[in-house]
Amino acid sequence: MKRILIVRLSAIGDVVMASGLIPALRALHPDARIAWLVEPAAAPLLAHNPRLDEVIVWPRGEWQQLWRERRYTELWRRLREFRRALRAQRIDLALDTQGLLKSAVWSWLSGAPRRLSLIGREQSHRLATERVVPPPDAGPRPIGAEYRHLARHLGAPEGSFRLDLAVGAAPRARAHERLAAAGVSAGVRYVTLCPFTTRPQKHWFEDRWQALARRCRDAGLVPVLLGGPGDRTAAARIAAGVPGLVDLAGALKLDETVAAIEGAALLIGVDTGLTHMGTALEVPTVALFGSTCPYRDPRTPRSVVLYEQLDCSPCQRHPTCDGRFDCMRAFEVDRVFAEASRLLEPAA
Repeated sequence: MKRILIVRLSAIGDVVMASGLIPALRALHPDARIAWLVEPAAAPLLAHNPRLDEVIVWPRGEWQQLWRERRYTELWRRLREFRRALRAQRIDLALDTQGLLKSAVWSWLSGAPRRLSLIGREQSHRLATERVVPPPDAGPRPIGAEYRHLARHLGAPEGSFRLDLAVGAAPRARAHERLAAAGVSAGVRYVTLCPFTTRPQKHWFEDRWQALARRCRDAGLVPVLLGGPGDRTAAARIAAGVPGLVDLAGALKLDETVAAIEGAALLIGVDTGLTHMGTALEVPTVALFGSTCPYRDPRTPRSVVLYEQLDCSPCQRHPTCDGRFDCMRAFEVDRVFAEASRLLEPAA
């Protein structure tokens, strides 16, 4: 039996996009034992997936705390135990899909005789036996492009790479309870709005989110704001201008958030992991990309990517517009709502 380890420690959006490797590897090696090594923050995305045999969680934060407290002996003991448990898996193939030094070290420590490094930044490929570098995109970049290339490199059947998010029964029940308590009972159609991400140049503007939420509400969709605990203040500002908006930012755990997205009639969001979840779950999704453009082709007619190619875009982490964020300002509320309405037409 082949034993495969996927190493993708973070971040949430990349774990979503790399999840397509699970069905691809299953198609290639139906009887393989497949494990995934991940950090705690993204682990709930994988915990309910029946196509994974094991989710191995690296408690990086706990180890960092031991380092800060100078408890080096305890840290060394835990590292040795973790490495011993990883080696006991007798991994045949380790896939470092993150391509960073921190992920490459775990691929190397697994003891796998075949270790693939995807792209291989920070000289991390030197700890691998193979380096896989995707060629330049010939057309619109598909979602999860680099992971798709890795699946092809391994020989996975064409079409076997499909984003693979599984929703657990318990998180689904808790999400439904939260929605019902907020007035979104079973049978009520709602739109999940995902305005929050890590960098301001990836954000749309709060007044436009408010206007869009009102348009959705008036069209018969309950607007539901989703986000993490750190987004509560911004979510409260948006919610204050929209009577009837349901603010669940910071109220749901990650796997409960997946379940809330699964039940939505529509998702509208920026370049954030929650938006990629909508595409993965085949929920009608409108994605607003500006300073970044991770993909133009979502590989499903139920999602659309809005992106304006300006002279300065994509600027990634180095905007040159003095905080105007012209690429995101190009998205007027009417245009976004029209795209959302078009996606909803088949369902209606």
